[in-house]
Amino acid sequence: MKPVWIVDDDQSIRWVLEKALARVSIPTQSFACADDMLEALGHDSPSVLVTDVRMPGKDGLTLLQEIKGQHPDMPVIVMTAYTDLNSTVAAFKKGAFDYLAKPFDINDAVSLVQRAIPPEPVAPVAATPARAESSDAPGPVMMKSSSVAMQEVFRAIGRLAVSPATVLITGESGTGKELIARALHQHSPRAAGPFVALNAAAIPRDLLEAELFGHEKGAFTGATQQRRGRFEEAHGGTLFLDEIGDMPFELQTRLLRVLAEGSFYRVGGSQAIKVDVRIVAATHQPLEQRVAQGLFREDLFHRLNVIRLRLPPLRERKEDIPALAELFLQNSARALGVAPRRLTSAALEVLRAFDYPGNIRQLENFCHWLTVMSSGQVVDVKDLPPEVAQANGQRVGASTEAPPASATPAVAGGGVVHPPAAGDWLSLLSKTAQDKLERNEPAIMATLTREFESVMISTALRHCRDRKAEAAQRLGIGRNTLTRKCQELGISSVD
Repeated sequence: MKPVWIVDDDQSIRWVLEKALARVSIPTQSFACADDMLEALGHDSPSVLVTDVRMPGKDGLTLLQEIKGQHPDMPVIVMTAYTDLNSTVAAFKKGAFDYLAKPFDINDAVSLVQRAIPPEPVAPVAATPARAESSDAPGPVMMKSSSVAMQEVFRAIGRLAVSPATVLITGESGTGKELIARALHQHSPRAAGPFVALNAAAIPRDLLEAELFGHEKGAFTGATQQRRGRFEEAHGGTLFLDEIGDMPFELQTRLLRVLAEGSFYRVGGSQAIKVDVRIVAATHQPLEQRVAQGLFREDLFHRLNVIRLRLPPLRERKEDIPALAELFLQNSARALGVAPRRLTSAALEVLRAFDYPGNIRQLENFCHWLTVMSSGQVVDVKDLPPEVAQANGQRVGASTEAPPASATPAVAGGGVVHPPAAGDWLSLLSKTAQDKLERNEPAIMATLTREFESVMISTALRHCRDRKAEAAQRLGIGRNTLTRKCQELGISSVD
């Protein structure tokens, strides 16, 4: 059996991998730099190459590209502590077998090497020229992460880079689904084509069909000229359908036909239009549940659910909060023309402890609030937004906020509801859920979620004097999400 070659300038990493592989009877040979490894390659070859990315001299991605040009059948595992999307995608594009993020679990590393070792004899595989990496990196907000969950997302994007497969992105509101959709587009062969986004929840249902498929002149009142729809605009590129779960049922049938046949008719048109479009859809809703409720077509769900990417909420990737907060504070300072605020270690710990129901968007809003409201350049715990301080058990001084929710009545379903004292509502919720379970009521989660959202949104709208943009910001959700929720819950305005 040929040995596994390890290239890393860190002697401790080489030693750990050598010992771990020796325990499963895999021989190894180690090199401190790429040049030494290439010199040895002149008279010998490994079964698998494991290489670091950032090393003095020639880096790991350059080495990978050279190896794949000369030995296209050699499995190469790339490892690095710098876990960002661009390096992950670049590794896969240049032919890496897989990507190992440091610090790694040694058992996972051994298992990965074992999977990479090819059976004997190895059939030669024709080399595939590596595509140049896109220089148009998507927003840095999501594209660097030290969390395991996000690294899995990066790996998936790397593997999907050359695939035309339809992708369904799921995750809570504010997790950055559109950024991931843009990353899929920018690292795909369609990168030179258009990226067109449409939010199915933000467009009135009467206009959504014309937005998607376009219309002919005179097709309906106000159609004074022919107009191309989003499908035509996205020809040769990617169409991102956000909040796909909110698409009206009758339009789902038309969308299914386009996905199946690759053609459609404009509203009022008689000429079939062929399009070449990759679909990336996103939703925060459980589509399986909507299918069971008869609100979403099962055949369309299976068409969209070819590859599913789940974006973790921010509470599952709290190790990324310091870097994200620093970035958002810099962005806010740049937009306002002021010096960036700096968080003390205590303030940062409080931010890390917060659960962020609004996810990354809510953290961004907090950082903008700090840039505007903090009196000094250094931000301490006492300077944090009241929501964060209250969640941390801190006493909040004078602020621009409203009184606590316990002092403010909430409107839901037309009635006035006075919430219980702080800390009691969870007990009341538990008792309510228990009563519904004992009565064998169906869809308890959906019912209670609807009631909870109705109370929260109605209360926020009243507090913000019906200013929806402000209410959405305070709730930590998007303005489009708030508008859609108001429509779903029958909330028009709050007196």
